[in-house]
Amino acid sequence: MSDLEISSKVSYAVFFCALSMVLLTLATVIFPAIFSASFGMYSENLDAFELGHQGAFLIVSNVILFGFGIAYYKKKIPSSLHGVINRIRTFEISKRIAMISLVVILALYVGLSTPELFLDEGKMWNDYTEVLLPGLELWPFGESDNIYIQEQNDRYVRMFLLDVSLDIFQNIKFLPFIASILVVFFTYLITVQFCQKRFAGLIAVIVLLQSYTFLKYDTIAVYENFWVLFFLISIYAIQKKWFLSPVFYILAFFTKAYIAPFFILTLFTTYRTQISKRNKIAILISYVIVVGLAVGLISLADSVYPNVIEINESKFILGFQSISSQLRFDLFFITTLLPVTVGLLFLSKNNLKHADSILFLIFGTILASPLLVMFTFHYEILPYRFIPLLVFFSIGVGMFFSKKLD
Repeated sequence: MSDLEISSKVSYAVFFCALSMVLLTLATVIFPAIFSASFGMYSENLDAFELGHQGAFLIVSNVILFGFGIAYYKKKIPSSLHGVINRIRTFEISKRIAMISLVVILALYVGLSTPELFLDEGKMWNDYTEVLLPGLELWPFGESDNIYIQEQNDRYVRMFLLDVSLDIFQNIKFLPFIASILVVFFTYLITVQFCQKRFAGLIAVIVLLQSYTFLKYDTIAVYENFWVLFFLISIYAIQKKWFLSPVFYILAFFTKAYIAPFFILTLFTTYRTQISKRNKIAILISYVIVVGLAVGLISLADSVYPNVIEINESKFILGFQSISSQLRFDLFFITTLLPVTVGLLFLSKNNLKHADSILFLIFGTILASPLLVMFTFHYEILPYRFIPLLVFFSIGVGMFFSKKLD
């Protein structure tokens, strides 16, 4: 079997994995009780096929989007409109204009979000006063009988950064906000790296900054974005300085253990990256080493994580219901997730290999939350956990403005 045939089979395998996750998620938008009726604790009076308030809109909008997409792909739309769309997709800007545009976008974002730094987080989130502050008081050597407080102090990098933000900058929200700004910046960098288009990077940034969930949690210390930032840098470093990728992954891990299985996503991205086979093998070996070290450190440090394991298979399928409910305010994401997923397959078939990477990243960042709640009793699915999903979705939208087109 040729390399081309193997690559094609991998593309289809990744697509169907991502599609299955997307369909399970969107099914609960159309029928909110479809899984609760079979697997929920209070299922007796539930109608599995009762239409949700966003269900009709999702169906109609997707019919329109797919209809238009098929007409565009088959060149059945007016030639003038087809030409306009192609000109937009192939449009590019100079590096100077791109940087000016990015600075303006970030300046607007920072200007509108800065007032949030002065809001009292204790009045907004119970976890701030009941978990985070007691954890900071004990940090770094104190212990607590409260498993939730102890878990905070097992997240060494996070607590160090929050402590610095509070002690040096006199505002616990300051460094989390800086991290969110950098998340936007690295969304741009990764999109440009994957697409070879600066305009695509700006599109991805705009898509991310219109996200309700991202904007809600971008300045929240108790649900900070340090882990998202470190993971994005680990992805970006693969092609730049590969040896830094596992370093930033381990920083992400000791910021938030939720990211533990994400190294698989990094390894697949490495596989799809145009770097030497030698470097790919080196990255694989380095990740095996750092994951082993992380597991060993957790074992030696008497971490709380091994004590929160509790398997409940029914919570897995219910996890998809939680995803759609938690992201219900991200209407653009909900509406276009399926069309973007299908469109990425067509981009992959046109030799944009990182379309597969984004599909796999979307697959993994959806799957992670149902797996988390299935295997532990300690966690629940909260919206901020989906910020990596929103980032990779935004990059996926940017890919439709990639240098390689059909």
